[in-house]
Amino acid sequence: MMQSVDGRSLTDQVSRLITQAIHDGTLAPATMYSIVQLADELGVSRSPVREALLRMAEAGIVRIERNRGFSIVRPLARDVVEIFAIRLALEVYAVGRVSRTANSGLASTLRDDLRAAHQRAAECDEEGFFRHDFNFHDHILEAAGNDRARNTVLRLRETMRILGPATTAAGRSLAAIEAEHEPIITGITDGNAAAAMQAMMEHLTHTGLLLTQHALRLERGTTAEGSTDDDSDDVAGALVIWHSLIG
Repeated sequence: MMQSVDGRSLTDQVSRLITQAIHDGTLAPATMYSIVQLADELGVSRSPVREALLRMAEAGIVRIERNRGFSIVRPLARDVVEIFAIRLALEVYAVGRVSRTANSGLASTLRDDLRAAHQRAAECDEEGFFRHDFNFHDHILEAAGNDRARNTVLRLRETMRILGPATTAAGRSLAAIEAEHEPIITGITDGNAAAAMQAMMEHLTHTGLLLTQHALRLERGTTAEGSTDDDSDDVAGALVIWHSLIG
């Protein structure tokens, strides 16, 4: 049971609690849940629950079915590629924008994010690692100054979290993910926009392809456990979808 909410912004609090329940597995895909029961568990009326779910439905995170309830929507492989097409467009541009003049303040902030992620990796704290990974990308978008782009990426990343930590399940270590961020910081520090943009593009492409492979496994009803990046069917399928939408 999720903890109850209090305070003035009930819809925001309910949305946050539903999101957390999705991330920790309390609410899982392919299961129908009752809006009435959820409201009772949270100790609120149905209105803020419906409002929160409507917001999440617009973002593609849940599906509401009249007179039945709601279910969590797991992204399909094509959804993953579409999400990363948007992230590539927004985040590669953002890192180029902030790198056109050497930005020592941002580079220092990103270095702190990376150090914190490294510490979480050393402690095998995957959830903590990805929290700092989120901060890393968010700080770049914040520095670029486009709030709509930043909020768009936030919503897209929330959708992707339904898939779970698939990039590590597919065989990529936390240390390898951390290493992909280093050339991004170097490009920003040196004021080398082209290098920073290339590093961001390579990082997001690698991550996106792994998540696409994972989504394909889930669509087949198999898990990523025990699979590797050498699984030819997954690699080929992911590349076909990726190149059809991104090139």
